[in-house]
Amino acid sequence: MNRRRGRSGRKLSLDEVSSDFLGNTNEEPSALVSSSSSGKVSKTLVKSSDSANRNVNSNVVRSRKSRREVASDEAICINKESNSEALIALTAGFPSDSLKDEEIEVGVVGVVGGIEQCNYILIRNHIITKWRENVSIWLTKDMFVDIIPERRSGLLDSAYNYLLSYGYVNFGVALAIKDKIPTRPSKGRVIVIGAGLAGLAAARQLMLFGFEVIVLEGWKRAGGRVYTKKMEGGNKVATADLGGSVLTGTLGNPLGLLARQLSYTLHTVRDQCPLYRADGKPVDEYLDKKVEAAYNELLDKASKVRQDLSPVISLGEALETLRKDFSVATNDEEMSLFNWHLANLEYANAGLLSQLSLAFWDQDDPYDMGGDHCFLPGGNGRLVHALAENVPIIFEKTVYAIRYGRDSVKVITAGQLFEGDMALCTVPLGVLKSGSITFIPELPQQKLDTIKRLGFGLLNKFALLFPYVFWDSNVDIFGHGADDSSSQADGNHVDEHLDKKVVLPDKVSSGKKFSQDWKHRSISSLQEYSNLEEVRSLTTNQYKGQFLTCQSPKA
Repeated sequence: MNRRRGRSGRKLSLDEVSSDFLGNTNEEPSALVSSSSSGKVSKTLVKSSDSANRNVNSNVVRSRKSRREVASDEAICINKESNSEALIALTAGFPSDSLKDEEIEVGVVGVVGGIEQCNYILIRNHIITKWRENVSIWLTKDMFVDIIPERRSGLLDSAYNYLLSYGYVNFGVALAIKDKIPTRPSKGRVIVIGAGLAGLAAARQLMLFGFEVIVLEGWKRAGGRVYTKKMEGGNKVATADLGGSVLTGTLGNPLGLLARQLSYTLHTVRDQCPLYRADGKPVDEYLDKKVEAAYNELLDKASKVRQDLSPVISLGEALETLRKDFSVATNDEEMSLFNWHLANLEYANAGLLSQLSLAFWDQDDPYDMGGDHCFLPGGNGRLVHALAENVPIIFEKTVYAIRYGRDSVKVITAGQLFEGDMALCTVPLGVLKSGSITFIPELPQQKLDTIKRLGFGLLNKFALLFPYVFWDSNVDIFGHGADDSSSQADGNHVDEHLDKKVVLPDKVSSGKKFSQDWKHRSISSLQEYSNLEEVRSLTTNQYKGQFLTCQSPKA
């Protein structure tokens, strides 16, 4: 589902990705970093000494020191695809025409700005593009020797070593990459805390770099908030992603690259999303388009006026004020449709509009990855399984404390102590907020303040298995409005709004999985219902559900 615009599940295409992206991924000892491959994941990196960090960066540093002086009065021409290659680099998280802060910190060029930097960026973007063309190979520097002018070989060394050391190329689960993992580690021992996607990916990369790695996981399984569960009922079988399920943009999404390496076919969520009234009848097409256009226009107006308003004003308050000022949704039917869009916006942001800042709610838009929204038939657990292969994981090891110093790191669990040279903490933000892990010495105050200030949304899922397909199988998503506005307060949709999704099971032509997301409530058991009317009765009677979105991608 699109976070901003209407109902489309499509993310920006490559040509539509903003070129105003400004990357900032500086990482320092004990630094808190956020990523969003499958939801917000926070990482706290605790280093025992500066020398450990130099192990990873040594190739880049050596490249910089050994780089010969190059002429700075002319730009190179690699090919005629520099613009498209810049956009591909953009989807990988790089500014299209400038350096990331970490590149500057590492010293990929002698002088920031000027022709040397421009040439470096051209080479960097070209390397990224070539690997993205075939992510199943091990990309070598020799592949570019005949392309990059010999006098620019120093910049080639710098760009290649940087991209390799920081994991922008040659990562993942392809056979050619797994074969590069040393059989005997030659570097220090790293304790990774958490076997979610972040922990597993980091563990594999550290193993590739030659580190000895051990992963501690509190649960009995890997994957963290990605959990694929098999559902059975009668003669129907399905897999339900009870956690993260949608790959939001696949052009630069690392999970999309993993799927390519594994030759997994992704299902693209189609744009069509018909809406139905509370009585089950389709919404008038003209009225549907009218309200959606008005909703998008109000979002644009809110973006334009926010710079002149107080930063404490919520997005919900602004939209409701603008709706009244411009006489949008003036009757019950239009209001029902407008409320559906508000509910969809809340779902996409996993938060109430009354709690979303008008000034900053979309500040991460420049970081969006281009491409379609997709599902992986069979569930994202397939990706977890591939990442966890041959990674040393010890389950049911809840970490209570991390003691770190100049020479070693000690990780304390119930009745057991693990020692290493570094500890990489990939637990969710909620765990850091709870204080259930004690850091000795305490994390810097700046980190503690950041952990305290950061917020996150909440979505619960309810999965249902149907005996047959009762909806239009030609669409992946449909929406259901309601004529009851009892859950509206000051124009902002409140806790009880529902967002339901339907997904096809593996290798089954009917009997699809039905999942329901709503805020602050959940039902623990999985039950079977034969039609939408029974589901409506269950949800509206017990939870006063107002809005419905269903998805049914084919396996």
